[in-house]
Amino acid sequence: MDYAHRSGSAQAAEQFARLYGAAAMTAPQRYRAMIEAFASYYGEAPFRIFSAPGRIEIGGNHTDHNAGRVLAAAVSLDTAACCRANGTQTVRLRSEGYPDEFIVDLTNLAPDPAERETTSALIRGVAAGIAKSGRPIGGFDAYVTSTVLKGSGLSSSAAFEVLIAAILDGLFGDGAMDPVERARIAQRAENEFFGKPCGLMDQSASSVGGLVTIDFADPARADVRRVSFDFASTGYQPVVVDTGGDHAELTREYASIRSEMEQVAAQFGARVLRHVDEQEFFRRLPEVARRTSHRAVLRALHFFSDNKRVADQAAALTAGDIEAFLGLVIASGESSWKLLQNCYVGGETSQGIPLALAVSERILRGRGAWRVHGGGFAGTILAFVPSQSLDEYLSAMDDLFSPGAAIALSIRGCGATEVRL
Repeated sequence: MDYAHRSGSAQAAEQFARLYGAAAMTAPQRYRAMIEAFASYYGEAPFRIFSAPGRIEIGGNHTDHNAGRVLAAAVSLDTAACCRANGTQTVRLRSEGYPDEFIVDLTNLAPDPAERETTSALIRGVAAGIAKSGRPIGGFDAYVTSTVLKGSGLSSSAAFEVLIAAILDGLFGDGAMDPVERARIAQRAENEFFGKPCGLMDQSASSVGGLVTIDFADPARADVRRVSFDFASTGYQPVVVDTGGDHAELTREYASIRSEMEQVAAQFGARVLRHVDEQEFFRRLPEVARRTSHRAVLRALHFFSDNKRVADQAAALTAGDIEAFLGLVIASGESSWKLLQNCYVGGETSQGIPLALAVSERILRGRGAWRVHGGGFAGTILAFVPSQSLDEYLSAMDDLFSPGAAIALSIRGCGATEVRL
């Protein structure tokens, strides 16, 4: 059978249903286009295909980098690659929508300052991390396509990093690297090579898959636990709304949250807020506010409350109490807006996230939930929408922002994986 047409086989249909849920019907055309593009640049088969999902953050906004807890889920949007080993120590990669080829020489695995905040930095960083772990690496050719739009808040960078880790492990190792270790390697690539001080939540959700709580009390051994819950059975569906804006220019804003939380922790001789006694924090709050800043103290207040909420959310889902869960989602969003202060950039008149939240509250009050999603400042919100209101909600958000701004998602049960057509 022609390789491009394997995407239409019964085996492929089963794979696509597992990965993409209700959106599986569009996967065959997308995969055929990816395979044909790969062949046009790098030649015909043999090849292999890998996929890494985007993620939604449901609870624990900006808690991971201070050793807190998060509730996250892999979703049906992903970054996929058609690839094969090329017998060299050079990665050659093309990505849909980008005119230039990314070429990375793996004989040099040191961070390159000239590559900071580039795709090449992520490739080099992931390869360096895998090599440092004692596993083999090598060059490969790849064509990448993604439905996790850059700057969408669904963590396109984490999906890409985890995808590269899965490719290297699949092509040159046994393909059985522990998902959490793979996530740690991807995070270090983003921290040390790309130059973004992110936490570990995005990479863990993409690498592990499903609905998970992740406790970073010991970041070297993150405690990842699956939460068994089917949102579809409750009549609620997660929806992300892209309100516009780009995360690319917001690295300083994100970094300020982590640094200010750590400034507060330092007042107690701790590195991160998870290691600070909450009662002691409240006892010394006036002193800490004077020594740091009002905003830093507010962000610490958010950490303590949202870190607790993650456990409460997981308990509500385990008990099947959807109403309690939705109330906790709303409370998390209110805390992010008022205390964490990551719903817009001060001084900017473009405030898509607050606008989307206000309209969501008007539509969904009493029958759904809404919150800022991910890093914030620009980008997306997350809503849980009852099925009977889904069309109304999608239409309202598309009218407010742009056609296709609101995307209904399904939760993907598996993380980064090889797709066998």
